[in-house]
Amino acid sequence: MTHVTIPMGDVTLDGGSMESQQTFPARKVALVTGAGSGIGQASARALYEAGYNLVLAGRRVDALQETAMGWEESRFLIVATDVSQVDEVQNLFVKTGEYFGRLDILFNNAGIGSSPVPIDEIDPQIFKRVMDTNVMGSFLCSQQAWTLMKATGGRIINNGSISAHSPRPLSAPYTTAKHAITGLTKSLNLDGRTYNISCSQIDIGNASTPMTQRLATDGALQPNGTIVQEPIMSVEVVANTIVYLANLPLDVNVPFMTIMATQMPFMGRG
Repeated sequence: MTHVTIPMGDVTLDGGSMESQQTFPARKVALVTGAGSGIGQASARALYEAGYNLVLAGRRVDALQETAMGWEESRFLIVATDVSQVDEVQNLFVKTGEYFGRLDILFNNAGIGSSPVPIDEIDPQIFKRVMDTNVMGSFLCSQQAWTLMKATGGRIINNGSISAHSPRPLSAPYTTAKHAITGLTKSLNLDGRTYNISCSQIDIGNASTPMTQRLATDGALQPNGTIVQEPIMSVEVVANTIVYLANLPLDVNVPFMTIMATQMPFMGRG
């Protein structure tokens, strides 16, 4: 089988014609957004090792190809996608349905943060960009996944944050977005009952990724105004937790789970 990589926003295939969906092994299918780095990359690799076929979504094809390095070509699909764009998200799920014929797991992982800035100095366009990626992106992907999952049931996993419970200083855009994800998680769980679709939210604190390395080296601003170095945990632990959630039978759900570096300043923060 020729593996297919789909350019961002393109509705054509550059890998040649696809074989029938019936040629795929009887494996469940997981779609991971933001799969080119960090938590998304580690989780996609863990799901692959657990036996899932994978759809990898992200803005950079080269990063997604790195995630899938060494994988069996028939077991993954790469679709370059900006999750904040309606047409690109629609294309992502159309290609998922065409290529694999089903979707069992969606991990809404794609997200961005913003620099620590007092609220009266926040550029409204920065606030909008955070909301568009973190909230609109998760909504659009969940909406499109719904159509594929209605027939067989499925599970949506939203990447929340410790900030969905308690904010860091000067983090209004990111904290607002992650609180919105909690509302989305609750609504998806309620509305999904009819179709056997469940939703889990994983709230992660200080997983070791390129974005969080500074916490252990440069430190982070604390509510009392000091800068403190914070402990971080292995991203592979988070990835294994995603696999755990994905593997739950559909009649069981963990609506909310917090996983964090034990000694990080979360309890009592704020």
